[in-house]
Order: sequence, then structure tokens, then C-alpha cells
Amino acid sequence: MVKNRKLALTLVIYYILFYGAWAGVGLLIQNHLLSFTGNNEVLIQLFRSGLLKSLIWTVPALLLTKHFEKDMYVGLKEMFTSRINFLQILPIFVICIVYVLVVPFKKGNWDIADSFGLSKIIIVLFVGITEESVFRGWLLNSTLKNADTELKQWLAIGINAVLFLTIHFPIWIYDGVFLANFQSFAFISIIVLSGMFSWLFIKTKNILVPIALHMLYDLLVFMFIG
Repeated sequence: MVKNRKLALTLVIYYILFYGAWAGVGLLIQNHLLSFTGNNEVLIQLFRSGLLKSLIWTVPALLLTKHFEKDMYVGLKEMFTSRINFLQILPIFVICIVYVLVVPFKKGNWDIADSFGLSKIIIVLFVGITEESVFRGWLLNSTLKNADTELKQWLAIGINAVLFLTIHFPIWIYDGVFLANFQSFAFISIIVLSGMFSWLFIKTKNILVPIALHMLYDLLVFMFIG
């Protein structure tokens, strides 16, 4: 799907360096952040989700998207300005909201989770932007220009979902939930969500749409599930 050899090589090198850098944050730097911030969760998220994630995720992704713009499915400027058909995307947003709210509905408890607070709001504000900039705005975008059939598009979406899943591994390992997420099949939700975000990006050609859904999903999860 990537015919430009320079772009293909860049993608391979990028993901190796990107994964290594973020694994280093998740597995090595996290303990230093705890001591540096006095275990203050708000400060931790400002540094981790805000500063570090923006520098490691968003900035390089946008610069690379601009550099290889002629090989992208959507150009950098178009990615933020394409007109949105809200009726087209509404069903996906409704499905996502219903999916999240099924858990508190089954429990019969609509109270806000005790863990919800400023630190979670910081995560919501940054994670959608950083993760969508990398995985939809850059990685998926770079594989779609030559995906001239629906099958090739779904293949690109599938590969993107696997990459999106693997980037969660370092923090899962650090938190000690790596095996639990596979044993409970919770990892499947990551793949499904990635597919939703990717489909929205392809249909709208606007990165703000998957960013908005990503933020909404995380907000609802933190508020009602914790």
C-alpha cells in the first residue's frame, strides 16, 4: 500500500523509535515522575499526558505528515478543515456512547466514579489529540493513498488497529494488567475503537472527528466506570 520506498522505510524506523521512546516513558521514566512530582497525580498527567506525550507523539507525527504530504491520503491542512457530514458520523458516536454506558446501566449505578477528577480531565484533553495525530493522522493516513479498493482500506485499518493495540503494552506491563487484559478479552475493545476511529477518519478526511470521539469515549469511561 506504501509505494514510496522512502516513506515505507521512514514508517518502519519511526515506529521502532516511537515505540522504544514511549516504552521508556512507561517502564523507566514513570517511577522518576512519581518521585519528581511528589506522587501528585495532576502533575504526573501534566508531564506525562501533556508535555511528554505531545513531544513524543503529536509534534513528530504532524511534522512527518507535512513532510510526506504528497503521499498522504489527506493533506495536513485538509485534515483539519474538511467539511463534516454530521448525519454520517452520528451513528458511530451513538454506538460508542451506548457501549460505554452499558456497564453502569447493568450495575444500576449512574454515580460519578470516585477516581474522576482533574487528572482524568487532563488525560481526556491530551490523549485524544496525541493518539489520533499519530495513529490516524500519520500512520493510517500514510497507507491510504494507494488503498484503491475497500479490501485494501480494511487491511490498512486492521494493521493500524494492531499497532494501536501494541502501543498500550508498556503501560499495561507497568500497571501489571497485561495478562488480565488478554484473559478478559478487554484488548478487543482497543481494536474495535481503533477501527471506529479509522473509519471516521477515512469517511470524513477530518482528524478532528476521531479526536472528538476518542475524547468522548475516555471521558465517559473515566466518569462512569473509573
